[in-house]
Amino acid sequence: MLSFTNILGLDLAKKALLLAAVDSSLGGVLIPATVGSGKSTLARAFAHILPEGTPFVELPLNITEDRLLGGLDLEVALSTGKRVIEKGLLAKANGGVLYVDSFNLLDSTSEAYLIDALSRGKVLIERDGISDVHEARFILVGTYNPAEGDVRMGLLDRIGLIVPFTPSVDEKFRAEVVRRVHFQSQRDDDADEDKILQGLILQARDLLPRVEIRDEEISGLVQTALSLGVEGNRADVFAVKAALASAALAGRLDVDEEDLKLAARLVLLPRATRIPESEETRKEPPPPEAQSPADSDSPSDSPDNSNENTNEQTPDQIEELLLDAVESELPENLMNLASSAKRRSKSGSRGEALNYRHGRYIRSEQGSLKQGKLALVPTLIQAAPFQVIRRKRKSHSRSAILITKDDIRIKRFRDKAGTLFIFIVDASGSMALNRMQQAKGAVTKLLQEAYVHRDQVALIAFRGKQAEMLLPPSQSVDRAKRALDVLPTGGGTPLASAMMLGLETAKQMKSKGITQTMLVFITDGRGNVALNPNDTSDKQKIAQEIAALAQSINLEGLNSVVIDTQTGYLSRGEAKRLAEQLGGRYIYLPNAKAEQIVSAVKATPSGSR
Repeated sequence: MLSFTNILGLDLAKKALLLAAVDSSLGGVLIPATVGSGKSTLARAFAHILPEGTPFVELPLNITEDRLLGGLDLEVALSTGKRVIEKGLLAKANGGVLYVDSFNLLDSTSEAYLIDALSRGKVLIERDGISDVHEARFILVGTYNPAEGDVRMGLLDRIGLIVPFTPSVDEKFRAEVVRRVHFQSQRDDDADEDKILQGLILQARDLLPRVEIRDEEISGLVQTALSLGVEGNRADVFAVKAALASAALAGRLDVDEEDLKLAARLVLLPRATRIPESEETRKEPPPPEAQSPADSDSPSDSPDNSNENTNEQTPDQIEELLLDAVESELPENLMNLASSAKRRSKSGSRGEALNYRHGRYIRSEQGSLKQGKLALVPTLIQAAPFQVIRRKRKSHSRSAILITKDDIRIKRFRDKAGTLFIFIVDASGSMALNRMQQAKGAVTKLLQEAYVHRDQVALIAFRGKQAEMLLPPSQSVDRAKRALDVLPTGGGTPLASAMMLGLETAKQMKSKGITQTMLVFITDGRGNVALNPNDTSDKQKIAQEIAALAQSINLEGLNSVVIDTQTGYLSRGEAKRLAEQLGGRYIYLPNAKAEQIVSAVKATPSGSR
């Protein structure tokens, strides 16, 4: 395995990990990067530069609640009758590092417990008659590929350092990576390099309490955060902590310009929600009479005495310095930043739904294993009082515990009840290109709010002989863009096929816990291809198929909205008739913009009726 120092292309991520090692109150480090960038290798190599005895715990995505939080040690309980509580992974990471690969794919239950542990510094166990508290103060390190979706806002708020996204690299860089991997076995100085970094971290930890930061520097960081649209005071606190840790790591007792720039890049830049104003807009020029000739000749204004040191700069000057440092790194589309898409909506939660498969485990209840997951401890508790009687009845049985179907208890979960928006877009005919541009903007804007509500968006296009799923249910803006960019247009209008695919998708997602679905049709409502593309049926049979499918969608309890894109003089009312058959809402927007479509969709009540 490559050593920490020998991994290429993730220099900023290395700095972030070192800062977190110096000051664990930064919460952790999030590293988004493409597949094969070395992000996971770097995170695991981080374990070897931490001081001796530091726990490094890796959290699997499919972890169960009892393994995460801890619970009753059943082996001890059944053999001795004593209630011994075993620590979960969160508590085992106390004083060290908790690492999660594919961080964005964590389920909502694990996310909730992580947020709680990061906030409290403790794990509370209150279930199945068990009550205990374990210390859980750790550095959370997460790596993920942004193309697979982003991390939700609740966790981002509590992770101090977010490394700006690292794009793919060029041929020379990749060749050097191969050379380093190939010759790794011939290196014998990696252990020495790790020891040096361990010493630097320990030295910085000792120095950190004595490092000072001026009020002007704090104000400069805060003003920079405001200019970038960073919300909340938590980010301001993280930025100050990062600057102090950077100075300590460099062996200094005072924060300087480089420390402030690093804090801005790792804390403020990834949380930016807007492009800062230009320097001319930010600062009004001083009036001509504000400076006298004598002033202009003063020694303090001479080029040889220009102030490079932040110890003599005002908050405004520091803000200007930091904005200049990070503006070149702001992407053209701020939506690609980790948190910008999550800040836009203020409408709050859509509520919660009970289910037997996923979410937060809230209670157990009687049921069968076909219904859900076994609640082991409640099942054993239920069976315990009857063991003596059952053993007498079944003297030949060698089972340690005799359990009947009446003892079985299954888990009941509670999860956020997000909405699935299925866009069904007509890609046929002369107006197809315009419709797809409308749909692309609307899908993208809805995805901006999906993280807050746990919503998902899917995209179905229909043209030629049948409908095609371009974007399966997702929260990924990047995936939506790629799906829309490659869409062909023209040909027949297989509306019935699209309705069938939309209905099947909604049913499939319902089995996974998404109980609220809205179908958004962007079409003129004119279907002219049967479900069987080889069937040369007449228009009447095609109309009957559409009517039958509309009735099935209506009976399934799916809300629908039909956005009519046909110009008035060409329309024969097909789209309006489709909306009536679906029991949905009809909206006439022949020249619809993305904002109008989103407003129309949001104004329509969502969810299963």
